[in-house]
Amino acid sequence: AWHRYVSLPLAPSHPPNEHQPTPTSQPQHPHDEPSPVRGTLQLGSVNMAYFFATPVDIDIVLEDADDRSMVDVKLDKNRREKAPLYMDGESVKGAVTIRPKDGKRLEHTGIKVQFIGTIEMFFDRGNHYEFLSLVQELAAPGELQHPQTFDFNFKNVEKQYESYNGINVKLRYFTRVTVSRRMADVIREKDIWVYSYRIPPEMNSSIKMDVGIEDCLHIEFEYSKSKYHLKDVIVGRIYFLLVRLKIKHMELSIIRRETTGAAPNQYNESETLVRFEIMDGSPSRGETIPIRLFLGGFDLTPTFRDVNKKFSTRYYLSLVLIDEDARRYFKQSEIILYRQAPDAIAPAQSQITASAPDNSSKIMPGPPA
Repeated sequence: AWHRYVSLPLAPSHPPNEHQPTPTSQPQHPHDEPSPVRGTLQLGSVNMAYFFATPVDIDIVLEDADDRSMVDVKLDKNRREKAPLYMDGESVKGAVTIRPKDGKRLEHTGIKVQFIGTIEMFFDRGNHYEFLSLVQELAAPGELQHPQTFDFNFKNVEKQYESYNGINVKLRYFTRVTVSRRMADVIREKDIWVYSYRIPPEMNSSIKMDVGIEDCLHIEFEYSKSKYHLKDVIVGRIYFLLVRLKIKHMELSIIRRETTGAAPNQYNESETLVRFEIMDGSPSRGETIPIRLFLGGFDLTPTFRDVNKKFSTRYYLSLVLIDEDARRYFKQSEIILYRQAPDAIAPAQSQITASAPDNSSKIMPGPPA
């Protein structure tokens, strides 16, 4: 059944005339159906259930999907899903099955499959930036009455970026099947997840700093290196040269800072991924606090720098001191994270030397970013 909805004026421009004849000759009764009202038909409100019902089912099956590693992807705080893992240069192939519903004949103006890579900004919904788009035609215009399967193969696809699902941005790869019709296209999508492995850097200098508050606090802190793979261990030490503050405790945090867009429409979001207490109570002069933080248990991604000129993701180690008056003093140091192939990960071997710090700065009071 088709229903017609009309738009009515908010209020009459003058009080209704009690003696004005009704627009229909039928006598009006409180229990009678209201007579149709003439007006402007609002497109899109005609039996919406009819439009949402698709006349065809589409199944996308990727080849070797059962043999591939699956990545547990966090969609939001309460939802996760699994996606098959692919690498740069791998082919993406599979089969598409089209099934007309209830044995009805399906007329179409063509069937195609695409492999797409997009960057989606959550604050700019509706605008997706495609950096990869491949297409294969599966069927010319015609009709289907029985299920039919079509094979597809996108060979040696370059996937230059790693998949990412952040606070304000998502980078995704997916296969899209489109059955084109005169009334409305039927579209199905299936996501994959892409990892980009990197060779360990040849140069990996340590991070050393001499920081303090004049006449109150003077400490040295050192991390064994500045670049870490995602299963690595952060090893370091903190040495107290001067302590005149009543320090309550000390924390080491990992902070992820995501930058999206470009000026003047640039957005920065920071989140603390882990907060690790490394000292409880006030230290004494000459005391050394060791640091050992395993990265494998945290939800980390590689460092991304200016991906397709759309977003960056950076990581920082934040050393935070809290005194007895609840004042916070912090110092942040950027670290580089990269994804190393599983068979190339060796046991972490880090050694802290007693060399002099190579730079100095003051600890900044205030909350960490």
